[in-house]
Amino acid sequence: MATVLMCRRLPRLSRVTAISTTATSEAEHGSSKSKKEKRDKPGAAKTGTPAGATIQLLKPQDYRVLYNPAAYAKGRAGSQQHGDRDGSQALGDTFASPGTAEAPQTFPTASSQALPPVRNALPKAKIGTLLEQTVLATLYKEEAEKEKQELHDSKEDPRAFQKGRPEYRALACDSAEPAQTLPAEEGDWILQSVAGCEGSPGVLRDYFLKLSRLPAERRAALVSDPRFSTLCHRAVTAIRLFSTPDLIQILKSCVPLAVPASHPLLNACEAEFCRRAWDMGLEQLLLVADCWRCLERSVPSYLGILFSYTNLHWKDLTLPQFVQLLYIIGEGRRSPADLAQKVESTILKHLDAFTLEELGAICLGLFKSVSGISERVMRRIADRVSLQMEDMSTYALVNVLKMLRYTRMDHLPLMRELGRVIPARIPATNIQGIMHIALTYSSLHFFDEDVLAAVATSLPSKVSYCRSKDAAKFLWSFGCLDYEPPNEEEFYSSLIKQLHAKLHEFSKFPEHLLTALLGLAFVKRFPEELIDFALREEFVQKTRGSKYELNKDLFTLGKSVEIECPTYQGSHLTPQLCQEFTEMVSSFAEREIYVRPEIVEATSLLESMLGGPEYVKNHMILPHTRSSDVEVRLATDGHPVPFNFKDPVAAKKLRDVGVSLTDDLMSQLIQGRAQNQSPAEVGNEARIPRQEGGDATGTPCLGGALPAGAEPKPGLWQPGEVRLALQVSNRNHFCYGSRRLLGLHCLKRRQLRLLGYVVVEIPFWEWFPLLKRTRSEKLSYLHYKVFCPALLPRA
Repeated sequence: MATVLMCRRLPRLSRVTAISTTATSEAEHGSSKSKKEKRDKPGAAKTGTPAGATIQLLKPQDYRVLYNPAAYAKGRAGSQQHGDRDGSQALGDTFASPGTAEAPQTFPTASSQALPPVRNALPKAKIGTLLEQTVLATLYKEEAEKEKQELHDSKEDPRAFQKGRPEYRALACDSAEPAQTLPAEEGDWILQSVAGCEGSPGVLRDYFLKLSRLPAERRAALVSDPRFSTLCHRAVTAIRLFSTPDLIQILKSCVPLAVPASHPLLNACEAEFCRRAWDMGLEQLLLVADCWRCLERSVPSYLGILFSYTNLHWKDLTLPQFVQLLYIIGEGRRSPADLAQKVESTILKHLDAFTLEELGAICLGLFKSVSGISERVMRRIADRVSLQMEDMSTYALVNVLKMLRYTRMDHLPLMRELGRVIPARIPATNIQGIMHIALTYSSLHFFDEDVLAAVATSLPSKVSYCRSKDAAKFLWSFGCLDYEPPNEEEFYSSLIKQLHAKLHEFSKFPEHLLTALLGLAFVKRFPEELIDFALREEFVQKTRGSKYELNKDLFTLGKSVEIECPTYQGSHLTPQLCQEFTEMVSSFAEREIYVRPEIVEATSLLESMLGGPEYVKNHMILPHTRSSDVEVRLATDGHPVPFNFKDPVAAKKLRDVGVSLTDDLMSQLIQGRAQNQSPAEVGNEARIPRQEGGDATGTPCLGGALPAGAEPKPGLWQPGEVRLALQVSNRNHFCYGSRRLLGLHCLKRRQLRLLGYVVVEIPFWEWFPLLKRTRSEKLSYLHYKVFCPALLPRA
């Protein structure tokens, strides 16, 4: 086994501060007390420890997660976790797959970041021989494997619901070890007998049944035994001679025998069951489908027949058969559209009779098969779960949360009860379960500090079990809710380290890296080496070929780095790509964002108030933040400054016609119609009366004139000019039922301030009620927002 020496150094992490040189920056969102009490330190590259050498065995294995149905068992993970791992994960936890071994060639620190300090450290003295290196590394590996057995695993048994009713025994294949095993000698006698006689179908069936009861180590060697291949060949030859119950028994026997999914015997069995399906009973069809699932064989043709048969015999379905059917639908990742309405009606029919575990299985089946479900049905399920949550297993509860997230439905009683019940369970929950809990909160924009703090506390000790997807979703969830937990440095550093360890997975799943980096950017964290990797041309091309729409995420990340990381020296998006993304986002905004009633109303009123469309611009100052701004510019004396000359109407007024903006004209534009004007000449435009000396509160006066010909050039910042970025927000910009901004919108406001804009909030809880009020009330509100006495001194 080869060994390799790898140098270890810490990744460079930029941490951007929110401190402005022009104004005291207060938190624009309702962050937790712990965050308010902390002061961000100026971002700088972290210096690593002196480079040291670690030995890593190159083990050619693909990424896999261990399977253990007891992963959710209370107390196991919590009691057996090593809390004092002093920053050192077991070396075996971070053995690299082939992708990781190659990572240093494309990303220098990928593998080294995955390698924590070896337990007890290697001797400082040079290791003299390759033999000593190999022996030491092997010892560390053995120790790590022992520790790995003590830690929690990352899988849960999706079949636990079958233990709740005896009827499932006839519908499901029991993959547990046989109660009574046969001696290994009897297996040898059976295999010898196969060579001596042809055997009737009944004899062949008995042979399979007996072989499936051999000890596990003996069964494992059967598949490669030529005599077993002979037995399988004889079964294939006689396949049509078996009765249906006998053929089902042979298929069930293949499960403990671990027959490969592509084995010729299974090919023959599938073809035969498809031929016989319409002559079988529903119970038999479901049992065979469960055997295929246990054998991990994809059988779309058989499932198609099963679903068609079930559709015709829907009224004959018993409750256990219905739940088992949904389980099969979920495991097959296939949703028959013609069953959707029947599924919903049956759920409502049996809702009170389902066990809580069965409800979890139903939700998981619907979620895995991407089956839509009406809000009415999901709300009924959530109603029941919220009343009985304490009696529900964490696994079943997480499955309900998956479907709640999928339907994008808010259910306040369930979320409140979840916030009461789930924090105490999180330490004993596996890593994927914790991820789905966190993702539910972020997807529904529901902020609960107790739950998020419990997640953050439990995660560092389990982070080595995170897939790339898990790490990305954790970072996204916390960033989306703009929450930095009390243990933020440990939390974020452990996840960033795991991103380095899983770097080889991002070539296959580029969306996970972008998700993770965006979540970090929301909370002002920019791991520069990972960002450099994500913005390289070869990775950008992978995102372009992804089945997901990743252009917007790539655009947001690339432009955020440009604004917030001035010292960053890594890869950037090309100007051509940025232009393409800008046009794409702008096209969407023109169709979906700029036309929203609350934005249109604010823009129209501001044009009326300030003197025309040239004084207001409804656009995206930062297209990568995907939301609009209503921009207004003021001189330092409070006069509005015209700047929107791209509007053809405004341009014709101010340039082509040659109108000089005299004081008298500005007075008429802002003050309203002159005494000799008719209402028809003025139209319906409203004005706030001009007050030459300012009002009693000291609000800067409206009005003022630019000298003739003194037209500011678009895009250039004129001396003494104040640019306002009015944020006409809606509920989707905030956490559910709160005034806490989501991460993307915190990022936007932070970047606007960095570029010198004064951010003016027009929050939905103030503006939406005003939309139903009089025009003068709305104008008065906008006047105060634009000419607030505090704005100009702050700017």
